[in-house]
Amino acid sequence: MRRVLVMVSMALALAAGSARPARAETEVDLALVIAVDVSFSMDPEEQALQRDGFVEAFRSPVVHDAIRRGAVGRIAVVYVEWAGAGDQRVLIPWALIDGPGTAARFADELASRPTRRASRTSISGALDFSVKLQEEGGFAATRRVVDVSGDGPNNQGRPVLAARADALARGITVNGLPIMLKEPGYFDVADLDLYYRDCVIGGQGAFMVPARSKEQFRDAVKTKIIMEVAAAPIPGPAPAVAGGNLVVPAQDSPRGNCLAGEQQWRDRMGN
Repeated sequence: MRRVLVMVSMALALAAGSARPARAETEVDLALVIAVDVSFSMDPEEQALQRDGFVEAFRSPVVHDAIRRGAVGRIAVVYVEWAGAGDQRVLIPWALIDGPGTAARFADELASRPTRRASRTSISGALDFSVKLQEEGGFAATRRVVDVSGDGPNNQGRPVLAARADALARGITVNGLPIMLKEPGYFDVADLDLYYRDCVIGGQGAFMVPARSKEQFRDAVKTKIIMEVAAAPIPGPAPAVAGGNLVVPAQDSPRGNCLAGEQQWRDRMGN
């Protein structure tokens, strides 16, 4: 009899536990993963420009106003550094930003962290890691976005198209910031913007803003953050891509080879 009572008590306890409401997710207008390339092809000056661009963006009153104008009035942001297939690190964990104060704290923390560099370039690894962060973030977001910046094509890990497809299947938009400040090297592609257009960005409202000069780099980052926060249309003649279509007609340029990075690595290594 005692054993029966114990079993009944356990069953009641399990039933009570299952009836508890799930933890409520935090509502935000945007859940944004900022995924930045720290591969060795990014020289120290480029690293500094990239970091400064994001710091200045979150210190900008224009960004603060864009956040405030959202339906909820807050966003969630996490800052990730990535290089090879197994090298992704969260530099600044998920932070809720709802005004100038929280935005400034995010910017200050980001500015205080040292930069680093690592080997290889795995955009697919960065996307897979970012999707996992989105899935585990605990946010009820109107929009979920992964913002990928980098200066070269995928050359390690699974094909970038497969990683992008998985992100899009989960309703996550992938935006891009191709960094094109130098002449292409051994492991680069000549038209990185076309590669990002065809192989990296995708999803509802996807766009990219290429950074083509050091003078324009910080402004490109700031413009991109504003557009992501506000879900704003691309301004004027900015060199950007929206919804996968270049400002110039797509037929005017060849389609990107989404395995170009892997092929160049094999050719260079003699494999």
